[in-house]
Amino acid sequence: MSDSLRERAERRVDRKIKFYRNLKAYVIVNAVLAIINWLCTPEFWWVMFPVFFWGIGVLVDFLKAYILVDNWDSEDFRERKIEEEMMKLRN
Repeated sequence: MSDSLRERAERRVDRKIKFYRNLKAYVIVNAVLAIINWLCTPEFWWVMFPVFFWGIGVLVDFLKAYILVDNWDSEDFRERKIEEEMMKLRN
């Protein structure tokens, strides 16, 4: 069952919105944590732990929104790739 063009576009837009919301929260929260860290315990920068691990999540959201192929595990994707390979073999 193939998705309509609109459904695919909606999913892509939703992923992009999720990425930007997560990025905004990441910047704001980590800036506040860095200030708290600097004021309370400047000798140990514990803020690097949430920056690093939450950063991995932000990176994953970015990859899903802008880099990774839509529905790479779907039957529709498989059929498109088979058609592409058949076109290559014909030439």
